Amino acid sequence: MTDPIRIQGNASLQKTTLHPSAKTTTSAQGFAQALEQKTREQEIRFSNHAQKRLQSREIQLSDDGLARLAQAVEKVEKRGGKESLVLMDDLAFIVNVRQRLVVTALDARERGEGVFTQIDSVVLAD
Repeated sequence: MTDPIRIQGNASLQKTTLHPSAKTTTSAQGFAQALEQKTREQEIRFSNHAQKRLQSREIQLSDDGLARLAQAVEKVEKRGGKESLVLMDDLAFIVNVRQRLVVTALDARERGEGVFTQIDSVVLAD
């Protein structure tokens, strides 16, 4: 005959077993973290160069302006844009869409010849 199967104490099982409410809390925390990360990903950031241009050109963006810029970046991102010119009122922004990073900012007075290179898309902000 064969030897009976022996099972060691279930101390190791107790360590991995979670209380039902603990699973809910863990899931809720994971969801909250994922939501916060997604929100951070949707934020528009400004490079040092862009911050200097905004300051030197005395360009100020309101919360509404930032929201419009973010919506425009979302639009072009859905269409596959990578480096985009975002036109908003009399302002122009060159944006790295993947990083959601404004590379530079111009107003109507500082646009030079009005030639923009190394972009793959243009989007009009609503």
